[in-house]
Amino acid sequence: MLIRAATTDDAPALSEIYRPIVANTTISFELKPPTAAEMKARILEIGARYPWLVAVEGTKAIGYAYASPHRRRAAYASSVDVSVYVAEAARGNGVGQALYGALFAALAQAGTFHRAFAGIALPNDASIALHKKLGFELVGVYREVGKKFGRWIDVSWWQRGI
Repeated sequence: MLIRAATTDDAPALSEIYRPIVANTTISFELKPPTAAEMKARILEIGARYPWLVAVEGTKAIGYAYASPHRRRAAYASSVDVSVYVAEAARGNGVGQALYGALFAALAQAGTFHRAFAGIALPNDASIALHKKLGFELVGVYREVGKKFGRWIDVSWWQRGI
């Protein structure tokens, strides 16, 4: 497995990894899967300031991770939200952990980031286990903060230093 910076050429593969997560789960609060063109725009916009990484096995993308602004106010500039998504067939093989490891290394190397935050829609035992393994600590739970598939969903928030 190779982990490298994502490019706009990765957009179709990344949108395919993300599509079933949006369409079939509450892991993402998006209601409509983004197209490859929308994913390309996200890579360009977010990747201009924050790391966006892709894990590749052979020539196939199997996961991706990125950082994004935590909040818009200037005093939050050293804090980031982080996300990792792994193709269903590649889950449970350390891809998410490897991507996050590379992402945190890139954030540390930048020298401008201090804290990382992750929101986990509940229930999601696998994601909670991954975040705990990587040193995240529970901050709290937003109760019934999102509604998808006709039901209210809680989100736990986690943090760790960069």
